[in-house]
Amino acid sequence: MKSCLSSTLIACVLASCKIVTAADKAPEEYSVRFETSAGNFTLEVTRKWAPIGADHFYQLIQDKFYDDCRFFRVVPGFVVQFGINGDPSVQRTWRARNLQDEPVVASNMRGYITYAKSSAPDSRTTQLFINLKDNQNLDSIGFSPFGRVIEGMDVVDRITAEYREQAQQGLIQSQGNAYLKSRFPNMDYIKTARIVGDDAPESDDDKQE
Repeated sequence: MKSCLSSTLIACVLASCKIVTAADKAPEEYSVRFETSAGNFTLEVTRKWAPIGADHFYQLIQDKFYDDCRFFRVVPGFVVQFGINGDPSVQRTWRARNLQDEPVVASNMRGYITYAKSSAPDSRTTQLFINLKDNQNLDSIGFSPFGRVIEGMDVVDRITAEYREQAQQGLIQSQGNAYLKSRFPNMDYIKTARIVGDDAPESDDDKQE
């Protein structure tokens, strides 16, 4: 009986884990182009800085998770934050996939992108922020950058800060873009976010050639 229970417990644990496979691993470096309502900018991801975060971001981009996401928190001279999906059902799925914490390798310098997290361990999911200035004070509390803006930082700088921190994250989680569009109509947003360059996945048209 004890052996049976142990086997059942192990099976349940394995079933609930996100198993990393070769297909889940991102390239060592890749670029992502964001087309936004404020203009376009490009990120370069360096996997060795934070492999878990870089791999997860690669999956999110391939899933088009960030399309139509709002820049819901903009603090001038500090950060631009985004990464709650406009569809609450999609957000619930990804929010359940917490990432293991990683050592801080690169510093939180201006233009570097990092996962947002709480003070709880392993609390990173989908929310991200771009540093608007050098924020090295975030290094010591575990914020691990995995990439940086290499083109269009002027666009990031002009993302509207009209609403600053007024949007309530709990309501974004539960109501999505319906809440943000009705309460914060001028909030800037991501139109598309796509991998570009040699690491871009083949389109259906490419496969037919």
